[in-house]
Amino acid sequence: MTNLYLLTVEILTAALGLGLLALGLLVPKSDRRGIGYVAAAGLAGLMVAAFSMRDASGVVLGGYVIDPFGTYFKVLFLAAALLTAVCSFDYVEKMGFNQGEYYALLVLATLGMMVLASSGELISLYLGLELMTITFCILAAYHLNDAKSAEAGIKYVLLGAMSSAILLYGLSLVYGASGSTVIKQIGQAVAAGGASPSLLLGTIFLLAGFAFKVTAVPFHMWSPDVYEGAPTPVTGFLSVASKAAGFAALVRVFFGALPDLHNFWVQLFIALAVLTMVLGNLVAIPQTNIKRLLAYSSVSQAGYLLLGVVSFSVLGIGAIMYYAMLYVFGNMGAFMAATAFYNTEGSDEIKDYAGLARRSPLVAAVMLFSLLSLAGIPPMAGFVGKFYLFMSIISRGYIWLAILGILMSMVSVYYYLLVAKAMYLGNPPEGSRPVRVAPGLQVAMVVSLLVLFILGIYPTPLTDYAMNSAVSFFMP
Repeated sequence: MTNLYLLTVEILTAALGLGLLALGLLVPKSDRRGIGYVAAAGLAGLMVAAFSMRDASGVVLGGYVIDPFGTYFKVLFLAAALLTAVCSFDYVEKMGFNQGEYYALLVLATLGMMVLASSGELISLYLGLELMTITFCILAAYHLNDAKSAEAGIKYVLLGAMSSAILLYGLSLVYGASGSTVIKQIGQAVAAGGASPSLLLGTIFLLAGFAFKVTAVPFHMWSPDVYEGAPTPVTGFLSVASKAAGFAALVRVFFGALPDLHNFWVQLFIALAVLTMVLGNLVAIPQTNIKRLLAYSSVSQAGYLLLGVVSFSVLGIGAIMYYAMLYVFGNMGAFMAATAFYNTEGSDEIKDYAGLARRSPLVAAVMLFSLLSLAGIPPMAGFVGKFYLFMSIISRGYIWLAILGILMSMVSVYYYLLVAKAMYLGNPPEGSRPVRVAPGLQVAMVVSLLVLFILGIYPTPLTDYAMNSAVSFFMP
């Protein structure tokens, strides 16, 4: 029990979530906007605390692993949650209800992701997954007066329950074949006993369950409707943080428990990566709703991240970690711009973005450069991230897969520029008014934009942090 200090970040996150819930009950309705500021300040403090523990290592209660790999993802989750909280101030206030519950759920979803990223044992991993999933089910349906939000919540509940059942069945098969729920011990049992039919079947079910969480094709069917219907800040958080949490758990399980089955599961991941990159990019082209376009863009980004899993190397894990961090700022930048536009216009249709550059140069610029980063255009940070991902698979001999990824990135430029065309070349509708952006949201948007430029021009600090954390993952 002497190493419980390693759980400092998790304990403080749980306390913040419960505290925000209590504030929502105690604070008068007229003063509840302040709950958002408390949430943002608390998340910022937690992010500093997590970063200060970036070198901490140890195992708590026999199966909860604190290591630089897990802590890196905790910093990522908290950064995404902080941006989402700032993005939500005006949006949630317009709803006019349950502001305390909203921010409490946001923090508790972050706690679930933390547990998921640090679990070195299958039962705690599943508990973290369910804490994250259940809170997102509530957040997706949070807009009580919106039929699309209710539909998003129902679809996420039904498909989320199915995917959780598939994953749990896979976990039970792996436990039955290995005799342990501890990931490290499972790896030792597989190395000693080889691949039994039940273990191979369990691996397939595990892959299917994780593929749902990271929106890999053909397990992506929920994402366009849920992304469109959920409140825009929630959609942004769901698209970046839950995907990163899924990849953190996926890497820990497949690289930690099943490395000796690499020759079996790598073929499945190659197929998933190809389908996800191709379908995600091609289906995004005809989309007319910005949230659906970003949903299919998010699907394609999962395909690029799967390349790091295919590489099965330190470089591949480091590339996943680096790309996941900058993906937070790129995708959240786009969703913050979409939120600012929605707060004024009440629309998510791309055609309504016509002439946005003249109505709000900041919102248009943040949307444009965030999309260019997602496309991997230099000097934006996305270029460096994709470069590392492609290099990781080229180093393993998958040159054709890298070429396919580059071609699909070129396709993504096309549909991203359709949004830019509307914003910069379209004519604003008559009588349109300037897009009003709250000061806090302006700061968050500018910070995201600066991060994308700085990491694109000088990526070394984050690259070193990601690669060192990846190296630590393979250390005994």
